Amino acid sequence: MSEIIEVSHLTTQYTQGITIHDDINFSIRKREIFGILGGSGSGKSTLLRNMIYLQKPLSGTITIFGRNIWELEDSKRHMILDKCSVMFQFGALFSSMNVLDNVGMPLVQRGNLPQKNINEIAAFWCERVGLPLQSIYKYPYALSGGMKKRAALARALITSPDILFLDEPTSGLDPKSAQNFDTLILQLKEMLNITIVMVTHDLDSIRDSVDRFILLENKKIAFCGSLEELRNCGIQTEIFSGNRGQRILQ
Repeated sequence: MSEIIEVSHLTTQYTQGITIHDDINFSIRKREIFGILGGSGSGKSTLLRNMIYLQKPLSGTITIFGRNIWELEDSKRHMILDKCSVMFQFGALFSSMNVLDNVGMPLVQRGNLPQKNINEIAAFWCERVGLPLQSIYKYPYALSGGMKKRAALARALITSPDILFLDEPTSGLDPKSAQNFDTLILQLKEMLNITIVMVTHDLDSIRDSVDRFILLENKKIAFCGSLEELRNCGIQTEIFSGNRGQRILQ
């Protein structure tokens, strides 16, 4: 299976000179769900920002579709990033727009479709991610946490990306809603044949959704592989040391 993203010798520092990643290496395969797992402050979301060109690393390379995004000229980098979409942790929905307009905004920004067509496509994706028809004219303040997540997901999918980045997609959801969202992600991966990169601290998502994952601890990658491989290798990790983690490893 070919690699679609490769991260090599990546070191990232905050502006205060604090190192958050120290010479980390991993690759993500085409059409897999890949998890980035770690505790609070481990640099999960920072790593995501490195990969989507929002925060420059101190050193190392990030290659997407065979091109180092931090060394490309703007026009070529935009061509790469246009094939990627992001669902941010808190949805980042525009409070002044209803769901339909929020979901359609990426197509409005591209400026090559009539509004009627954009609305039809946005409504299609709202339905695809499980949003009730009556909710698409509601504003974000009137949505539940789960509905906000689904609206943000529909917006990320409307451009038909090859790579979908998810930042803490189940954060703030009750266990049942989180489980339903994990199931939706699996269904979308099979239906759309895309690569999904999921930043999470949710061990249930690691068990139920991802094919492989990295575990960030102490600025390094403590583990890279599948949950089954972690069960078999005997590595002791902090995030799996509690009762919940031990149950998932059984």
